[in-house]
Amino acid sequence: MALMSIGVLSLARWQFAMTTVFHFFFVPFSIGMAFVVAIMETMYVVKKNETYKKMAQFWGKIFLLSFAVGVVTGIIQEFQFGMNWSNYSRFMGDIFGAPLAIEALLAFFMESVFIGVWMFTWNRFKPAVHVWFIWLTMIGSMCSAIWILAANSFMQHPTGFAINQATGRVKMTSFADIITNPQLWKVFPHVITGAILTAATVVVGIAAFGLLRKHNHDFFKKSMRIGLWISLFAAIAVIVAGDFQTQQIIKDQPMKFAATEGVYKDTGKSAPWTVIASFDTDKHETKSSIEIPKVLSLLAYHKTTGSVQGMNSLNQELHAKYDKKFGADMNYYVPVKTVFWSFRVMAGGAALLLLTSILGLFFTRKNKDTIENKRWLLWVLGICTYTPFVFNSAGWLITELGRYPWLVYGLQTIADGVSPTTTAGQLWFTNIVYFLMFSLMGAVMVFYSRKIMIKGPDDDGAGYGATANNDPFSKEAFGR
Repeated sequence: MALMSIGVLSLARWQFAMTTVFHFFFVPFSIGMAFVVAIMETMYVVKKNETYKKMAQFWGKIFLLSFAVGVVTGIIQEFQFGMNWSNYSRFMGDIFGAPLAIEALLAFFMESVFIGVWMFTWNRFKPAVHVWFIWLTMIGSMCSAIWILAANSFMQHPTGFAINQATGRVKMTSFADIITNPQLWKVFPHVITGAILTAATVVVGIAAFGLLRKHNHDFFKKSMRIGLWISLFAAIAVIVAGDFQTQQIIKDQPMKFAATEGVYKDTGKSAPWTVIASFDTDKHETKSSIEIPKVLSLLAYHKTTGSVQGMNSLNQELHAKYDKKFGADMNYYVPVKTVFWSFRVMAGGAALLLLTSILGLFFTRKNKDTIENKRWLLWVLGICTYTPFVFNSAGWLITELGRYPWLVYGLQTIADGVSPTTTAGQLWFTNIVYFLMFSLMGAVMVFYSRKIMIKGPDDDGAGYGATANNDPFSKEAFGR
């Protein structure tokens, strides 16, 4: 029975990780694409240049694809909470349900309504009016992110709650405390700036592939310039926002912070930063490392002095605090290797995209435009299309795995949240089905995005509502 319980727990964790990572591929992308498309259409309204209208319509197609896939993958997660994590749902329902309900009934409803109005009314409203529909869509998508992150932030740092002594479950005591959770307002800017950086990088990458194909030169060149400027500012913003979030993690989850930096033993007054390292997770020690003196103190406290508490002493403190409630056999060490390297992938990725933005802007500057002669750079920018999805996933792994062993920090462990009636066989079956389905959806998304790029901005369907009499449900709209 114990082995079966361990198997069910591992499979449930794997399934939730898989579905969440895949969902997180598309949600930040769609949020960021809404912003990029809104910028392009705003430029059309201001400059009265039809090229910018074509941009909004062309890149809007890819935005719609990402939105559709994001919705479908999100629905799967709703079922998972009730079916695989029923103990968690019972324990957290009073708090977790409120922001999710608001997200669905208010933010997602707003986003869905205006995305439809935006799609089919290009010639039914003046440009200055029509542009508001995409901005309202973007605002709705960002509001959705706020409410989802409000629920997640409670799991990271519980606020505004009390334990119902009769049921043993959490109950909300202050909705204001839930939505003013310091975790929420540190993580939200990081997620949003990362979303914008993702979308801008994809625009730049697809435009680079378009230029490599010598396809719609002026269109892709202007699209690239807009994407490069947005990615430049977004890369800077995501680094600054990440620093603010780190300051909060140091306060609320010091074990997570110590793991991201591979610190097992307490440092001295001046903490070195570990560039790379290898770890013995059984003995809880660092085997070898390359370190830069004082840099970790500088990153953590913005000064050259300041000690960092190591995982070993933090583990002892957590045992002293929680052994009465959760038992002395608990393991409070997080997956160090995964968290350590994920942080370097995420942070290094942001630096890489900042560098490529600077290079792209340099070689496309006015009167010195030589990027078409730099095929190596076009290939680099094109390959970078796929990288922000990896960097976003690395950030998600830090956020969620760095909370181990907690499902709700300090209140419920991962093992306690799993459904007692779910079997390993059921999880194996759904894991395989989800993996195959997600692979197919990802392939379809890439296939149609590539098809849109090849057809270019002059494709007949680019304008959705190109004429006042256009019927989106006509036979012609489906190619028949």
